[in-house]
Amino acid sequence: MLIKGNIYEIRRLGTIAFMMVSVIVVGVFLYFSDSLVKDLSAQERERMQVWADATREIVSAAGAENGASASTMDFLLSIIESNSNIPVLLTDNDGNILLHRNFSLPEAIDSLSPLEISSRNQDFLNKKLDKLRATPNVIIIDMEGGESQRLYYEDSSLLKALSFYPYIQVVVLIAFILIVYYAVSSTQRAEQNKVWIGLSKETAHQLGTPISSLMAWMELLESMGVDKDTVAEMNKDVRRLSTVASRFGKIGSRPSMETGDLNETALRAAEYMSTRISRRISLTITPSPEPLTVRLSAPLTEWVMENLIKNAVDAMEGDGSINVDIHREKDLAVIDVTDTGKGISRKHQKTIFNPGFTTKARGWGLGLTLARRIIEEYHDGRIYVKRSELGAGTTFTIEIPLIDSVGQ
Repeated sequence: MLIKGNIYEIRRLGTIAFMMVSVIVVGVFLYFSDSLVKDLSAQERERMQVWADATREIVSAAGAENGASASTMDFLLSIIESNSNIPVLLTDNDGNILLHRNFSLPEAIDSLSPLEISSRNQDFLNKKLDKLRATPNVIIIDMEGGESQRLYYEDSSLLKALSFYPYIQVVVLIAFILIVYYAVSSTQRAEQNKVWIGLSKETAHQLGTPISSLMAWMELLESMGVDKDTVAEMNKDVRRLSTVASRFGKIGSRPSMETGDLNETALRAAEYMSTRISRRISLTITPSPEPLTVRLSAPLTEWVMENLIKNAVDAMEGDGSINVDIHREKDLAVIDVTDTGKGISRKHQKTIFNPGFTTKARGWGLGLTLARRIIEEYHDGRIYVKRSELGAGTTFTIEIPLIDSVGQ
């Protein structure tokens, strides 16, 4: 399969590479952030171990006959007082709370008595203790005489913030990447649309002069006595060229939309193509048994149908069958164009409507792009590959809202 310039394959591979690099960058970022959090957690545990050792020495000194020197006690107390950011609970061997620091106790209420306030604070600390018992943040302090105390601690507010901060950064980074990707893609699509619209209008403009000249020549040939049947056939082709030029001209601006039967428009286009394809290709048309009233531009809708049938003919390389099925599905008028051609690979089914995509050696990659613009932007419908299998064929589907479904 040939893709002109291979630009969409390159873009697809580039997108995959970009996503892989992004995942690697995010992974490395999370790894180092996690390492930083683990290091800080280890440092906090070391600080708590020092705090526990200082507590043991103070208790031991208080029970000794001579006690510790004043300078030693001051040093040990300074260690205890230096902890201003790690919440700690000290309990005895029976689980009774002996000391607490750096917990935000419930706010005092004027209507409560000191005893009630103390009870509320005690309940709060007991709940904290129950939660901390389920964590590894505990240090057992062995005292003299076989007694022991337990030091429970929470992560500091800094460590908690660092634990969540990397994920917040990753979310922001991903959102930023998606916004930039969407903005760049939208800009590229807008530029591509302008190029194709400009090309369409210029094509219509360039065709206008020779078509007008040919029309004058037709009148001259008829007056010169040229065979009328020959002139009539030539006139058909000239009128056809005029229709094509008119269609290109309508692409650049919103065409006038009229109420019409999609069934009749699709039939007209299919019947026109039936006389202009190889006899080895069977074209079957299955019309809807009921009118399918929609808002449409008949010339542009016929163009879309002709384009799909031409693509089907090219896909079968001159031998096969095409089935055009026109029907209603709930509030939609639906046209299925099915061929028995070579099919479309899954990775190309979403890119075939992009400007420049073509499977033909001499194709422009313009037909399906304009078909999508006509159906989706002008008719508020959809055109897509319903199914496709390599070597077995493809079904293109057009969906246009029925007028009675939108209350018109």
